[in-house]
Amino acid sequence: MPLSTSQKKHLRGLGHALSPVVIVADKGLSENVRAEIDQALAHHELIKIRLKAEREQRRAWTAELVENTGAELVDRIGQVICLYRRNPEKPKIQLP
Repeated sequence: MPLSTSQKKHLRGLGHALSPVVIVADKGLSENVRAEIDQALAHHELIKIRLKAEREQRRAWTAELVENTGAELVDRIGQVICLYRRNPEKPKIQLP
């Protein structure tokens, strides 16, 4: 389900105070990193990820993460992206 503009705005506000829970660097999106991101999304719903790479590589990683995790891209500022995926059993974040 795509997020509306007001829902993204709400999630950006919530994500502002978060720290990155996963850092993707030289080794890229390995299976361990993907598993950690999937687990963090299942537990927190809204997470920040730091991508340490050049701009084009960060865009490719972001597209791959959004496609493979089923998450929505909420925000992208520099090397940090914010992803949201609702937990179907126990949602923690109430969207407007």
